[in-house]
Amino acid sequence: MSTLEKDPNTKEVEETVTQTESQVDPSEVDKELEDMKKRVKDMEDEAAKLREMQAEVEKSMHPEEDKETVDSRSIYVGNVDYGASPEELQAHFQSCGTINRVTILCDKFTGHPKGYAYVEFAEPSFVNAAVALNESLFRARLLKVTPKRTNVPGFSARGRGRGRGGFRGVPYYGHSPMYGYRGRGRGRGGYFSPY
Repeated sequence: MSTLEKDPNTKEVEETVTQTESQVDPSEVDKELEDMKKRVKDMEDEAAKLREMQAEVEKSMHPEEDKETVDSRSIYVGNVDYGASPEELQAHFQSCGTINRVTILCDKFTGHPKGYAYVEFAEPSFVNAAVALNESLFRARLLKVTPKRTNVPGFSARGRGRGRGGFRGVPYYGHSPMYGYRGRGRGRGGYFSPY
């Protein structure tokens, strides 16, 4: 049987560990711990204040008016010139009634106008007068003016779609003297093909 010999360096390492442990003052550790707790509490208080401020901003930005009432007094204006300003559009529709807001939508990546706008009026009755300006000339373009639709989340007029129709039944691609050339059909119709 062999006996383990102690390394003379091991004793030195053990002594330094016990020395460093004894050198740490418990009151310093408590003080550091209290400081950390205080910083965490300060951060939590600040986060609560930020949440409160954000809620106030959201309330002020979105008044109690629901989206449907705002949409009922708004119009969609299509085929707007890319160089048009909201002030020019406001001047064009000023004869219809009091305008609250003119919004020209821009591409979020490039910042260029998309070519359509929304005009919000003070009263829903002004919308009919504005729709009468459909196909009116604005900066050498015929505007398309319609009442604004209210978007319902998750609802699409076309549904989820099923492709573009297609040939259903026995697939036959090619030429037949009886039927002529049929082509491949369109869309998803026809037969199941996993790849």
